[in-house]
Amino acid sequence: MATTEECREALDRLSDNLAGAEGDVRGAVALDRSLSCHITDLDQTFTGRLDGGRIRVDALTPGPPATKAEIRLAMTGDDLVALVAGELRFARAWASGRVRLEAGFRDLIRLKRLL
Repeated sequence: MATTEECREALDRLSDNLAGAEGDVRGAVALDRSLSCHITDLDQTFTGRLDGGRIRVDALTPGPPATKAEIRLAMTGDDLVALVAGELRFARAWASGRVRLEAGFRDLIRLKRLL
């Protein structure tokens, strides 16, 4: 089971990857939205913002998200680490229910480019 620190490092790597992206991916993440990532097996939630193509983590709190972020992710820590490492395909994980993504319709359409 991935630790909280490993999950934070994975989010930092994802942020770096998004910041260095080009083309459709860069356009998909050029949003300014609140973001939460609930690590279900650790029952911890990272909260922050997707801003300027980067993920900025502001806080780590126990339990599910206390407020409803504009973009909400939920998955196990192992799945987060595997996604960022390229060992797990997001589309397959989302379709199978291993990863939950909730957002407004327009944001989902833009984020679809990441799949």
